[in-house]
Amino acid sequence: MLQRTPLAVAVLGLLLAGCGAEEPYTRVSAALTDGVLLPAYTAWAEADRQLVDSAQTFCAGEQSLEQARASYLSAHRSWSALQPLQLGPLSENNLAWQVQFWPDKKNLVARQVEALLNSQPQLTQAELDKGSVVVQGLTAYEYVLFDPNIDLGDSAVQQRYCPLLIAIGNHQQALSSDVLARWKDEDGMQARLRSFPNDRYADAQEAVSDLLRTQVSAIDGLKKKLGAPLGRQSKGVPQPYQAEAWRSGASLAILAAAVDSAERLWQGANQDGLRSLLNSEHSELATRIGAAYADTRQRLGALDQPLGQLLADEAGRTALNALYDSLNRLHRLQEGELARALGIQIGFNAHDGD
Repeated sequence: MLQRTPLAVAVLGLLLAGCGAEEPYTRVSAALTDGVLLPAYTAWAEADRQLVDSAQTFCAGEQSLEQARASYLSAHRSWSALQPLQLGPLSENNLAWQVQFWPDKKNLVARQVEALLNSQPQLTQAELDKGSVVVQGLTAYEYVLFDPNIDLGDSAVQQRYCPLLIAIGNHQQALSSDVLARWKDEDGMQARLRSFPNDRYADAQEAVSDLLRTQVSAIDGLKKKLGAPLGRQSKGVPQPYQAEAWRSGASLAILAAAVDSAERLWQGANQDGLRSLLNSEHSELATRIGAAYADTRQRLGALDQPLGQLLADEAGRTALNALYDSLNRLHRLQEGELARALGIQIGFNAHDGD
């Protein structure tokens, strides 16, 4: 019978302890991949498929403008839900700019759309695909559907803009389908978040750290998207045209979609998200983070007017500033206390210095 020396027993104990410490992170990373991230990427690709169908049906005269607008809003909400989940392909090669151009500080969307159609009145898919990101994404699509100076009820006007709507829809569908396929590849993000070590993550704790950093950065980004129109970067002077999706009045709805997605990362699809990594020692912190999400959701739900209207009066601005403060508390709790509790270094993010 093989005899185990005291040293061998000690080494085995350390190895088993290491595996035990790793297991919860492996479980959470896999659960969030299957229950939160992949469903969100799949929903985005499906919303873009429906956007293509909508553009084609609308331009064939078989769908109302209201229905076309609803399809756009669904696509934008699905895209916004990915903000806290932008790992892998979407975070590379500036792909996100092809989906949404924001902030549009100089009305580049309107100017470049009109310049493109003036130079290419019979716009082809290839011309759109090789063009500027300013005209390839949802912001340009929104401009065509919602700008008051574009009367899509006029057949000549519709004929001018429909090739662009269809081309944007096709571009978005191709992009989202490609990203989803790359997630599902044999060596894609799905595999990398489920089995360790791999060429991206040495272990599951590193993967969970990446998930938290992405979420924290996204919530910080939501603060910027709310703070810009509130005038937090312009000495308190409201800047309504700096709002995300201001033409459609959907700014708060798409912000809510991103907050909901961030909370799903925290809770998990089956109570198996980041929260489940906190032990009883940190139960009070978990309660405070849950309350912070509830507070942000409650404040969003209480805003029954579009962002632009709320910015126009003092009571509306007060409510929006309270929402900003709520987002800030949520951001700081997770960036600071949650990261420390999980032993994660957040570091700098894409919004630092904005």
